[in-house]
Amino acid sequence: MASPSLLPLRLLLLLLLLLPLSQATTFLITNNCSHPIWPGSMPYGGGLHLPPSQNWTFTTNTTSSTFGTIWARTNCSFDSSGTGTCLSGDCSGALNCTSNPSSPATVVEYSLYQWGNNDFYGITLVNGFNLPVAVTPTGPANCSAVTCTDNLTQECPSELKSAGGCKSACDVFKTDEYCCNKVGSCSPTKYSRFFKSLCPNACSYPMDDPTSTFTCTSGGDFTVTFCP
Repeated sequence: MASPSLLPLRLLLLLLLLLPLSQATTFLITNNCSHPIWPGSMPYGGGLHLPPSQNWTFTTNTTSSTFGTIWARTNCSFDSSGTGTCLSGDCSGALNCTSNPSSPATVVEYSLYQWGNNDFYGITLVNGFNLPVAVTPTGPANCSAVTCTDNLTQECPSELKSAGGCKSACDVFKTDEYCCNKVGSCSPTKYSRFFKSLCPNACSYPMDDPTSTFTCTSGGDFTVTFCP
């Protein structure tokens, strides 16, 4: 029979072992487009061809706060070594992403297990737009879905249009005005207003977070649907 003095220690060790499991968050990535996509994710890679109506699932492997991004690449071609190119959302020519996407790319951002046991999440168009997307929490009841479902590519200003979607003004013009390189001088532009008018829930320029960051209690999972 175990000594009574050892029971609290054993219980504590058991709770510590279970803690990572209780804080694991699962992301279900769904391709609802009529064409294949190649999901990308930082820091969870991606690196797969996802046909229409198929899913990819990954689970965060952290026991503390974590930040990540998810996006979809289009029209990709890779060789047997995993090197190639994508028309949009390319991550330095790698099948399994280890860097953030190039413009244009519609990006989902998340920050899990933050202060007060909250998750923060949203959609950003700071890197431009390539595909519509919806983010749906599947956990606590106080969580809201976030969408950017308009096809911005069709209405994209001619100077931002690209073969893969609608590029960011920063990527095209590379100036402080559009890239917000100078602290204290970042404000909306006609291009960020264009993005905001069609996807009001999405972040349209680097300082737009207050109107485009959503919060819910940590512990739930998320579904990210491209072409919802």
